[in-house]
Amino acid sequence: MAPVVRTPDRRQAVVYIFQTLAVAACYYAAGRLGLLRQLVVGDAVFTPIWPPTGVAVAALFIFGLRCWPGIALGALMVVLSLTSLRPTVLGNIAGNTLAPVCAYLMLRKVGFRTGLSRLRDGVALVFLGALAAMLISSTVGVCLLVATGKLGWDGFWPVWLAWWVGDAMGVLLVTPALLLLSEAHQVPDAGRWKEALILVVAACAIIPLATHSRLSLLYLIYPLLIWAALRFQLAGSVLCALVASVLATVAATDGSGPFAELSRIEVMIKLQVFNGSMALTALLLSAVITEQHNTRRSVELACQELVEVLEHLTAGEAPPPRPPTTDGDSAPGRGDGRQGRAEGP
Repeated sequence: MAPVVRTPDRRQAVVYIFQTLAVAACYYAAGRLGLLRQLVVGDAVFTPIWPPTGVAVAALFIFGLRCWPGIALGALMVVLSLTSLRPTVLGNIAGNTLAPVCAYLMLRKVGFRTGLSRLRDGVALVFLGALAAMLISSTVGVCLLVATGKLGWDGFWPVWLAWWVGDAMGVLLVTPALLLLSEAHQVPDAGRWKEALILVVAACAIIPLATHSRLSLLYLIYPLLIWAALRFQLAGSVLCALVASVLATVAATDGSGPFAELSRIEVMIKLQVFNGSMALTALLLSAVITEQHNTRRSVELACQELVEVLEHLTAGEAPPPRPPTTDGDSAPGRGDGRQGRAEGP
């Protein structure tokens, strides 16, 4: 009897390998970008924004839990680009892999939707996906530094805080942007493009001035962020916050603008407070506005259906059948869309 070739299974295996390698490559590229800007706290070097954590969480929602080997492989590639492979490095890789996996599992547990169209989704991403889950990677990494004698106990908390906030910033700034790109289906009309162009011009003028001026004008970015959230919801606010945070990080690592003549600890605190407030404002404000828009559309749709029913009743006809309704919390045309993905390779 001739052997049977299972072409679909082989094709799925090829797709899985390709996805794993793609996740690893994106994680490595994000890591190299993050390492371009570093700050020194005590005897440890850290990145104010660690983009690989955002890439990892977004990849888990796009491809499912089965892509975790790609995250581990990407973390290994980043470590090998900096140092040689040692037993303690494996623990660091495990922490960097476990943190985004826990973020994904906790967000799925609370019904997180990648469209971020509800306030509860923004709150979940902030407190579960970023602040809670990234405790794992920072704690494991700093404990390994202490265990190997590279860091004393007196420097534990400053380094731990810097590591934790850097990983959390990666989730808050990078994950929404990647999820937004993965779900981009519609092209704005010409009128919106004109306003978007004006917003881009204003951002190009205000953000560099605010982040590099010695007059400490960082607060000028918040009206720009509110404008972006009101008119373009998540797409505008997240991209605006990401650009502002990147330029602020550049100014902080160069010791210029509002970060000039500050100690290393003061630079870290000022930068991370600014980045955190920008990310929180962008996520929560855009989520509230999007939720209100969805509620208004639902009310308008219900009013249209009611008018149609009244017109048919007035004419003495039977009312038309109503289409099946969806969950009241979900936005029209938006949702997770990945709840049915298989988790196994």
